[in-house]
Amino acid sequence: MTIPRLELTAAVLAVRVEGMLVEELKMDLEPAVFWTDSTTVLKYIKNDNRRFHTFVANRVNTIRSRSDVLQWKHIPGKLNPADYASRGLNTADFLKGNNWINGPKFLKDLTQHWPNVPVDLAIPPDDSELRREVQVHATLASTHDPTSVLLNYFSTWNKLRRAVAWFLKLRSLLTQCVLKRKGASKADMAGPKTLSVQDLEEAEEAIVKFCQNQGFPQEMACLHNGRNVNRKSSIFRLDPVLDHGLLRVGGRLSRMAMPEVPKHPAILPKRHHVSELLLQHIHQQVGHCGRNHILASLRQKYWIPCANSLAREIVNNCVPCRRNFARAGEQKMADLPIDRLAPDLPPFSHVGVDYFGPIEVRRGRGMAKRYGVLFTCLTTRAVHLEVAHSLDTDSCVNAFRRFIARRGQVKELRSDNGTNLISAEKELREALKRWNMDQIERSLIQKGVKWTFNPPAGAHHGGIWERIIRMVKRILSSITNQQSLDDEGLVTVMCEVESILNSRPLTTVSSDPNDLEPLTPNHLLQLKVQPVLPPGTFKQEDLYARRRWRQTQYIADLFWTRWIREYVPLMQERSKWSRIRPNFGVGDIVVIADPTAPRGSWVIGRVIEAIADYKGLVRSVRLQTRTNQLLRPISKIYLLVKANNQH
Repeated sequence: MTIPRLELTAAVLAVRVEGMLVEELKMDLEPAVFWTDSTTVLKYIKNDNRRFHTFVANRVNTIRSRSDVLQWKHIPGKLNPADYASRGLNTADFLKGNNWINGPKFLKDLTQHWPNVPVDLAIPPDDSELRREVQVHATLASTHDPTSVLLNYFSTWNKLRRAVAWFLKLRSLLTQCVLKRKGASKADMAGPKTLSVQDLEEAEEAIVKFCQNQGFPQEMACLHNGRNVNRKSSIFRLDPVLDHGLLRVGGRLSRMAMPEVPKHPAILPKRHHVSELLLQHIHQQVGHCGRNHILASLRQKYWIPCANSLAREIVNNCVPCRRNFARAGEQKMADLPIDRLAPDLPPFSHVGVDYFGPIEVRRGRGMAKRYGVLFTCLTTRAVHLEVAHSLDTDSCVNAFRRFIARRGQVKELRSDNGTNLISAEKELREALKRWNMDQIERSLIQKGVKWTFNPPAGAHHGGIWERIIRMVKRILSSITNQQSLDDEGLVTVMCEVESILNSRPLTTVSSDPNDLEPLTPNHLLQLKVQPVLPPGTFKQEDLYARRRWRQTQYIADLFWTRWIREYVPLMQERSKWSRIRPNFGVGDIVVIADPTAPRGSWVIGRVIEAIADYKGLVRSVRLQTRTNQLLRPISKIYLLVKANNQH
């Protein structure tokens, strides 16, 4: 135990005593100041770049975790009262001075008058507490011999076999030239210009032997020396044997009446480029079938340990398989937009609109087509139906104007990316500008409508109105019973369908007669129900008040109270898409879904922009095809090759 270690231990004791005093006194104390006359301890505490032995390192870590470096200051040994206890003090000096009782006098002065002795914080290189840095000189031996470079150069099994066959043929030719010395004629030196089946088989055998020597060197050495394979080997259970330099499966089928090669297939290492090329070749031979078919064909001649996982990788990375069988892009379901959760706005402030039809009606002696226009409140799920005589822009604008006249001003309108709706947006914008200019003199400014279009082919973005359209079609079919209507009858039926849809329950229907009736959009639209729950700011007596507006306000307030308590919690769960999936990235190669064409003819594109939400999850991408750029949601594209995939 050295003196610096003892002084460091005393410093640890000081921070522990300070912590005990703070905990026990339970008072708001000023930060403590620690004084030491050991410059070595100060160097250890204020060090940031040197490593110490365990004893010093642990105590320095304790001091720095319980105090700040700036709290430690240096005091000369003559002024340090702690020296009296270690060095001793005679009676005269003890009676004459009071440093032992009251401490140094400078503590009563201002902090700027405290002794400031400059201390060199550099730790000497020969300090015994420093951990010595061991310099290790390593030499990396390259394992990339020319044969390995040759095998890794080729990307298909057939090309590799043919290349190795030509090399072996060249070697045979050079060997003949050496044996015959210079007496060989040109005819002897000219080899065949084509490869035979035997040449390819010899090349395949040479490739397999080289891979086995690389992948199983210890097993090959043990079998050459007549010893058994180590139990920790990955091929121990196969009972491997050597057959003319080839490592084959011994197995348990030696008595089986079957050819020798399928009975004792050659063993190949799993993580080897040749094994991957062989499986890719077999995968193409069997017509891009699944893993079981690949493994069955492989084991007719070769055996790869844990080939099931390798075959899965081959199938997953196969571009034709991904193009024909890959699943569409998917991402965790997004949070609900503010349009769905705004209880402080009137009904139909945030609206989704869509067309459905056509519906045939009688017109004189002939038939005409009519279309339904669905407006649904994104907050209350209320429905408004209009009849459009055509799909042109004028008809769309007229339907929208009728809706505004009956339901009030719309704050935001959401719709699919339909051609008629896009053109209607432009005309409506211009019409709203003209309306505002005409009414400036009357100090009445028309509010503009924010029209938001879903991404192209993103039908699931409008699921809230797509589901209602299916309900409309079902109710229309049940009411009309396949009968032809005229225009007046169609408008009447649309009103009845609208009433039925607005009476549908939004909350769970209880079988208890004492429970409240389920919440419906008509509770807010018609305001004709008999409420039971007390509202927040209106009283139940307001039902019998003479002023109708108080009764109406009470019912509306009751609707929103129940809407928040009963309906909103039902939207918490994600019915599907509950897990975060890997994002699409720039450079990914994808197939763009086209429901009007066979899958094999779908267009291939490259992602040039990944559009993410506020959580960083990509939900739509911008694609570059051969002809143009497209914006598509990830549910309409199929991943073909990742940008960082080497295949």
